[in-house]
Amino acid sequence: MDPYVVPLEPLRDSLKPIRRHRWKRSAIELNGRFESRYRHGISGLLMQSYSEQPNQRLGRLHIRIILMEYNAELIINRVANGMYMDLQGRIRKYVGQEMLNIMIMMLFQRHGIPKRRKTIAQGISALEFDSKGIYLASVTKLGCLTVHDFESLYCQTLEISTYVVGLEEDETRHLVHLSTDHQLDVVRWNLANQDEVACASMKSNEVLIFDVGYISSEPVEVLQKRHNVNAHKGLSDIAFTSTDDSRLFASDLCGVIHLWDRRASDLPCLELTTNSRTTLNSIQLIEENQIIFGAGKLGVIYMWDLRGGRTSAAFQSHKEVYHPLSSVKLASMLEKIEPLKAQADIISKEIHSVDIDPSSPHQLAFHLDDGWSGVLDIHNFQVTHIHCPPPAWLNVSNSSADLSYVRKPSWLPTYSIYAVGSSSDNGIHLLDFYPDSSSPCHVEYREDKKALSGDTNESKQNMFVPLSEGVTACAAHPLNGTIIAGTKVSIIPAGDFPKA
Repeated sequence: MDPYVVPLEPLRDSLKPIRRHRWKRSAIELNGRFESRYRHGISGLLMQSYSEQPNQRLGRLHIRIILMEYNAELIINRVANGMYMDLQGRIRKYVGQEMLNIMIMMLFQRHGIPKRRKTIAQGISALEFDSKGIYLASVTKLGCLTVHDFESLYCQTLEISTYVVGLEEDETRHLVHLSTDHQLDVVRWNLANQDEVACASMKSNEVLIFDVGYISSEPVEVLQKRHNVNAHKGLSDIAFTSTDDSRLFASDLCGVIHLWDRRASDLPCLELTTNSRTTLNSIQLIEENQIIFGAGKLGVIYMWDLRGGRTSAAFQSHKEVYHPLSSVKLASMLEKIEPLKAQADIISKEIHSVDIDPSSPHQLAFHLDDGWSGVLDIHNFQVTHIHCPPPAWLNVSNSSADLSYVRKPSWLPTYSIYAVGSSSDNGIHLLDFYPDSSSPCHVEYREDKKALSGDTNESKQNMFVPLSEGVTACAAHPLNGTIIAGTKVSIIPAGDFPKA
């Protein structure tokens, strides 16, 4: 058979491999995690899902949560003072005037008609989830501390049941619901002991610590500032260490951060001072609980390094006083941004809040009293992102801005998205603060450069989620990203994490 076989001539041209498009999801399938750039690419879909919440549903949630959040006595006091007219109008829309009158009369009969009193600032002043997202703690300007079971709270917002009967049922589901004799401005969970929640007031020199597993209207521990006749009363923010449940930081109205070691005394053992005697509105503890940032009325961000070559004796003597290792005047950093300087008069503004990005710990977000927000890179102390919404005075029909509130934004657990209440409108800004020039808030972001690169992805943009009230505080669920907005009257779920 060999003579009949035709031999093949050897191929002279080398075989060229077939070029195939790279499978974009290979890294995700192999590593079991999303890369940061991939997450940023789809973050626009996430923000759209927040903005597509039905307005009618949010209106109903608003009515339901108001009646749940405050006990009947507080509601009646407000109705007697001529408040909640807008709320009554919305309730009337769903249940009718007759049912509204019956509801008010039943509450009056049960609690009595209170005396008319001077209207005071009220509403949600702070919110925070525990580390697992099981419980949500909130405090109000009226002095109420409430710890909600988040799953129950969320389920109750999905439907409207009977208002008066539902009110009693809702209060029994609160893990903690109590009132103090002064306003409350901050609430924090103990990171090392999730059974404890601490709150403080700008009208009091005490930190109240409650144990949610211990049914009592009294705090399990009260920490106090050292007596100083020249010091203004009040504490503005609280920070716990993540490794030691006995150490707690609190900032005051005199430019000082106090550190308590609860094992030793109920008085501070250490002071971090700014030498300015002006209010510190916000503090953040990072880098293995050794570096702390603080910011306030002067528009300056301070940094203290608790290591600094000092011994552990610093935690045992109240005579120890730390001065800032570094400080940054934010207005000076903003002036370095040429496009911003050309369009706006940059002056020193009060800083309402500073927050570390959980997905990019080198990013320190800041929020100013005029509604501006941005990011300070703590590696080089340069402003990398900025968002400048229109000033509140342009929207004369909206009165959401209130000087009695220090707005408290929140980072989402991933995606580097910053949720902040608007200073001029009723709603929340969702800001893309991704640590790259592809972020629309980045100081080096260029729309023309994006077009030349062929990037047609229009999803990378900031979003505004309209709500029925001005937002004073935001909290993002640590696992699924659900945003809870605290307003001057209620708690509103502002959006859900997209479900598969």
